[in-house]
Amino acid sequence: MGFLSGRKAELVTADGALPGRSTPVRVPGRHRVLGAPLAAPFPDGSELGLFAMGCFWGAERIFWQIEGVLTTAVGYTGGFTPNPSYEEVCSGRTGHAETVLCVFDPGAVSYESLLRTFFEGHDPTQGMRQGNDVGTQYRSALFTTSAAQQHAAEHAAQRYGSELAAAGYGPVTTEIAPAGPFYYAEDYHQQYLAANPNGYCGLGGTGVSCPVGVGGASPS
Repeated sequence: MGFLSGRKAELVTADGALPGRSTPVRVPGRHRVLGAPLAAPFPDGSELGLFAMGCFWGAERIFWQIEGVLTTAVGYTGGFTPNPSYEEVCSGRTGHAETVLCVFDPGAVSYESLLRTFFEGHDPTQGMRQGNDVGTQYRSALFTTSAAQQHAAEHAAQRYGSELAAAGYGPVTTEIAPAGPFYYAEDYHQQYLAANPNGYCGLGGTGVSCPVGVGGASPS
């Protein structure tokens, strides 16, 4: 995906964003691996997490393999353009990050545990890039769906930042903000690495353990 990436290192403003469209993309009926619906309504008692950690192909695969995760999907959030296309997001003119929507059972896996997976699954110190994938759509971000998630995300970033600093890394650049609209990506992006097992995945962690989410309960 890197060869398609926008090369802009600064987020677009609302005034400079593309206009988008009112019509959303068609969402596949079922998850290619888990067999669950990709879109709401989701099971009662489930919780949503939104994780941006670089190319969403590999990021989605990380989350669908976790016990307690009910379904995943990829899309775009954190920007301004309604119902953007992939090409528009890659232009750097929508403000969106490539994001994984993760629906999970908080009784089976805590949000803090998912935060640990998130932080250890990529390098959250790289700013507007992830490895060779360069552009604002590849930034590290957590888009929270509750005050409890916001608190947990901020706490995890602070703790992991201390561990990374001790290992010689720079400061954590992860954006942490309340979630806005999530726009589903096109059909061919959904569970891409299940359909294309040898497809591109540019993710790589730091090798530094994140000291959150080990046997913990979801924050309340």
